[in-house]
Amino acid sequence: MKPTTADIRNVAIIAHVDHGKTTLVDAMLRQSGIFSAHAAVVDRVMDSLDLEREKGITIMAKNTAVIYKGVKINIVDTPGHADFGGEVERTLKMVDAVLLLVDASEGPLPQTRFVLKKALERELPVILVINKIDRPDARIDEVIDEVYDLFIDLDATEDQLDFPIMMTNARAGTAAVRGEAAGRSLQPLFDAILSHVPPPTGDPSATLQFLVTNLEYSDYVGRLAVGRVFEGTLRAGEIISLCGIGGEVKKLKVALLYGYEGLSRTEIPEATAGDIVAIAGMEDVTIGDTISDAEEPKPLPRIAVDEPTVSMVFSINTSPFAGRDGKFVTSRQVRARLEKELLGNVALRIDFSGTDYFTVMGRGELQLVILIEMMRREGFELSVSRPEVVTKTEGGAVVEPVEALFVDVPDAHLGAVTQALGMRRAKMTKMINPGQGRVRIEYRIPSRGLIGFRSEFLTLTRGTGLLNHLFDGYDPWQGPIPERINGALVADRVGRATAYAIFHLQSRGTFFIGEGVQVYEGMIVGENSRPVDIDVNITKEKKLTNIRAAGTDEALRLVPPRILSLEAALEFINEDELVEITPASIRMRKKILDAGKRPRRKE
Repeated sequence: MKPTTADIRNVAIIAHVDHGKTTLVDAMLRQSGIFSAHAAVVDRVMDSLDLEREKGITIMAKNTAVIYKGVKINIVDTPGHADFGGEVERTLKMVDAVLLLVDASEGPLPQTRFVLKKALERELPVILVINKIDRPDARIDEVIDEVYDLFIDLDATEDQLDFPIMMTNARAGTAAVRGEAAGRSLQPLFDAILSHVPPPTGDPSATLQFLVTNLEYSDYVGRLAVGRVFEGTLRAGEIISLCGIGGEVKKLKVALLYGYEGLSRTEIPEATAGDIVAIAGMEDVTIGDTISDAEEPKPLPRIAVDEPTVSMVFSINTSPFAGRDGKFVTSRQVRARLEKELLGNVALRIDFSGTDYFTVMGRGELQLVILIEMMRREGFELSVSRPEVVTKTEGGAVVEPVEALFVDVPDAHLGAVTQALGMRRAKMTKMINPGQGRVRIEYRIPSRGLIGFRSEFLTLTRGTGLLNHLFDGYDPWQGPIPERINGALVADRVGRATAYAIFHLQSRGTFFIGEGVQVYEGMIVGENSRPVDIDVNITKEKKLTNIRAAGTDEALRLVPPRILSLEAALEFINEDELVEITPASIRMRKKILDAGKRPRRKE
């Protein structure tokens, strides 16, 4: 039977990172009968990217669908990190309501504010879901009060403040209406969706309007345009108009039409107003395009997202070890990959004016790090610069992006953290000390003040501090901010690092590589304990003589090297340094490799 608009509900799940969105979707899929009783299903089944599973976060928004009491519920799982805010913004274009997940212990956090603000701006109804109610430190009533305070702080209307409240344990797959007995399944949540999520509006007989909000790829049919039918009816095989950027209109044919059910796409003959589907046969389509009537096209407004705040320069790898590991090493190949990324990433901006380098701008450091890591795993080699903020000029004055920073630290580390943030131009706006050994502080800080700070913060708090930040507008340029205090230990020749050399140099600072690692002139091998850079011979070997004590070499005790991740390497480097990225290695180097041509850092 062909579904009508009343038989559809479109809902997005939004929350701070790690509050249980993907786990809840897992439970909803299991209890809807999508999987067979004996099917082996991995946890966080919606996180299909390797990086998502490794980092435990959702990077790309994804949609699925379940059938409950004859109603098709389209569910979109969104990222929680503000760096992937572009994913959230385009996702909200597809839905008619949101499930706001909040941890029963942690309460609303910075990204909760971000995603809720976007939902309220679109006037989407909210169902509040207090998750992880089984936690021993759950404080349900306090958290609900905090959510109400957040709604009021975001200027929510009276209607928006009148939202239903559900209690869930996503891991156990249970839900209950607040004030009622604990549920044994998610049925109360499904019922709440049917009751409080409005059916989509739209006339199946009106002029076709389909907004492309995502792109997927199939090995069989190629690129798929994913989106929502806002008006009219879309049929497989019909000729349509593709309304692109700048008003460009192309006539194309809908080769195949797919609906969603669980984790699979099913070929369907048509889709009516309100449904979320995928279209095959449109290789030139991009996110934000409108698919409309062939003769009288009516384009929808394009998806608007917040401007990027952080930039990096991507360039080809020019180190002496270039081409050893990667399959894709030329500027043409790097450019093609970045152009492909633009098709599906609405929050990204790229300046292609350079020949061998490209300026890539995104919503945050993490977004660009994820892109780099994906390229690395695909076989690319490249060099990237230190992250920089994207400034603007307003009224003849330079303004820079500013972040709202939320810090949670033990009392013992409060002084050190406050001092470090003061040096980075942070201004305290709020402090909460519940008297339980930890302090919550809110700051406004220039975005560039956070570059390189996360590693320092973890060191200052011995890994016990929590750090979250959120874009908070633009302020006048705040003045200079100190860079890395310590200099670098730089290899002065090509060769292989030896235990003998490292042992005699380790008093100078901390090494990033161990014995046996190949190095080249200009490669950064460690951090100096003083503010100056030092060129070191890390390949030096012990001179052999006729008189040797047995076991002398074995007696060398080396301090284990501090191996830097990609994020840590990007935070470490200064303006005159690069991170060299290959499928097998992450190295840091000076932009000018020759020590004789390189300007010296002064103490």
